[in-house]
Amino acid sequence: MNNSLSVILPVYMEADNIDNAVKSALWAIESAGIKEYEIIIIDCLKRDGSDDGTPQIADYIAKNNQKVRVIHNRNYVNLGFKYYQGIKNSKYDYVTWIPGDNENLPESIMETYKLIGKADIIIPYTDNMEVRPFFRQAVSKFYTIINNLIFGLNLNYYNGLCVYKKNLLQVMPPITDSFAFAAEVLIYSLRSGASYVEIPIKIKAHSSKRKSSAFKVKNIIGTIKAIIKLFWNVRIKKKRISVKK
Repeated sequence: MNNSLSVILPVYMEADNIDNAVKSALWAIESAGIKEYEIIIIDCLKRDGSDDGTPQIADYIAKNNQKVRVIHNRNYVNLGFKYYQGIKNSKYDYVTWIPGDNENLPESIMETYKLIGKADIIIPYTDNMEVRPFFRQAVSKFYTIINNLIFGLNLNYYNGLCVYKKNLLQVMPPITDSFAFAAEVLIYSLRSGASYVEIPIKIKAHSSKRKSSAFKVKNIIGTIKAIIKLFWNVRIKKKRISVKK
């Protein structure tokens, strides 16, 4: 495989997980046969300006691995902001992301990366959703059904760790910084004619002590607003991006 890859690794208060998340990403990349790659760790502080040591750990990892670099945000920023920041600072042909909570199995990440070059977008979807709490399963299923219905698509999942040709992301209009960013980028790309392949993957069981911030009221409201705006742009105004084959 000759395709090069930039991996965005957004982190927020992940002192206990970031080291293993980076190790998993490195193993998956190298096991998939990718020679040219980078991992871009992007962190931020809490709203009160404090942190749990994540920025310092990120700096230590980068100091000891030339394939890893760090972008520090000196205030709180949302996940979508970090993703867009990573795109702007990426330097290779394909771009993807991995959350810093180390939830994803490296074997599944590797299988996703092996498909790079088969299409404009590689779309992984979780096929062992039973490891997640029932409420999260239900919300995820509903989110998928709604997006498929209103955007005329037939996908298994909208929040996966998709791999994109960088040229698609470079012409993307400004994206939301809410948790809807993944669906927004994917929908813009597919409605514009980008090719894709889906691949089933498995994830680790999440700790019951850890609650997803995606279900905070303000994040839910932000996601709803982003999807409404996306519907207006994509379905009503017929806005598209340039897809270069």
